Amino acid sequence: MSTITTNIKAIRDIMRKDTGVDGDAQRISQMVWMLFMKIFADKEDEWDLVMENYKSPIPEQLKWQNWASDDEGLTGDQLMDFVDNELFPALKELDITTSPQAKIIRSVFDDTYNYMKNGTLFRQVINEIDKIDFNSSKERHLFNDIYETILKELQSAGSAGEYYTPRAVTQFMVDIINPQLGETMLDPASGTGGFLTCSIEHLRHQVKTEADRQTMQKAVRGIEKKPLPHLLCTTNLMLHGFDLPAVRRGNYLNKPYSDWGAKDRVDIILTNPPFGGVEEDGTETNFPAKFRTKETADLFLALIIKLLKKNGRAAVVLPDGTLFGEGVKTRIKEELLEKCNLHTIVRLPNGVFNPYTGIKTNLLFFEKGSPTKEIWYYEHPYPKGVKSYNKTKPINIKEFDAEKKWWKNRKESPQAWKVDIEEIKKRNYNLDIKNPFQVEQNLASPEEILTKYQQTETQITDLQSKIVKVLTEALN
Repeated sequence: MSTITTNIKAIRDIMRKDTGVDGDAQRISQMVWMLFMKIFADKEDEWDLVMENYKSPIPEQLKWQNWASDDEGLTGDQLMDFVDNELFPALKELDITTSPQAKIIRSVFDDTYNYMKNGTLFRQVINEIDKIDFNSSKERHLFNDIYETILKELQSAGSAGEYYTPRAVTQFMVDIINPQLGETMLDPASGTGGFLTCSIEHLRHQVKTEADRQTMQKAVRGIEKKPLPHLLCTTNLMLHGFDLPAVRRGNYLNKPYSDWGAKDRVDIILTNPPFGGVEEDGTETNFPAKFRTKETADLFLALIIKLLKKNGRAAVVLPDGTLFGEGVKTRIKEELLEKCNLHTIVRLPNGVFNPYTGIKTNLLFFEKGSPTKEIWYYEHPYPKGVKSYNKTKPINIKEFDAEKKWWKNRKESPQAWKVDIEEIKKRNYNLDIKNPFQVEQNLASPEEILTKYQQTETQITDLQSKIVKVLTEALN
């Protein structure tokens, strides 16, 4: 077990003793804002060396190194009074006009809270966190792996599970879209930053110079409306080497659809918009009448089409309901197929998003600029011997090797089939098209069907005779 793993385990064990921390979501939120402050402190040490005239936005007495780093410093009631009445009020009111760093800190702490009540336990947590050196590439790499496990813990934290997309699904989508240095990439519902960090890892081997690094940092952006995933996302990007993570707090759906212009458009969108959710009253009025709905996923799909540049490409996770839904869903699908080439739908089996939803999902891949002529479907099978996925046995990236092999040399097979756009139109844009090969495989031979029919007929006749007999006896 690594030292960092030991540190994180110790932090968990300490927090469980504190009466103020209620459940996994609060524990993770508490842990991550403290980790953010330590990561930011280590970043500032680096910026002091490499940035000329760097000035910290944090008042001197509130810097991590001046109140937390001394393991025999503030503790008990004195520490809690400092955190609750000095540190948090000041960070929530930072002047965001002074520097980009101030804007990041303010956005992180706007809706973040200190849940711990026991100052002695708080000091013990601080001391564990302070042992990690985030300027050490080895320790940062180890912590990245541990951070993945922290994100996965959200699956058991009630509704917080909605923020997590299985890493294998994220990785596959990024691999297929294949972001290139210089392209702008957006996740309009970024959650904890899975698509953003996966894209960063994909781009990293293309970065050769400091100018390349700056290009990458300016190109990757996201927005998240909920405080906990926004905090997790910002910290996640800083762990991946981003000095100024371009992840805003907010809701893209709140801006009028007509206000999005050419400067807002991007080359790539990778996202898993919340589905099954309902937006607050009035949000739908930001959209043209034909797209108005309170269903979050539908509004995001309409917006994604708008935000893509010409020849821009997207990969989006959507539920089965989007494929077969009617009304507004039909009009959005018509818009998608007219303005974009929806070339591929990968149909995922049940259980990919277990344990927090059993809804069947699909991965839609499309490019903007030309209408759809045909759609290829690929039905992702379970691995041999597997009947469903679960928390301990999630979907694995290796399972997508078959799709990747098929991708550039497409042929129909028991897993893949294509449908012409005219057929789609006849179906009134219902995209929920079942695998025709599986239907054929599941059908028995005519002889077997006839035998089963005859057996059923015999059973029905026997049952009728018994009913007549019972009724006759009753009447007599």
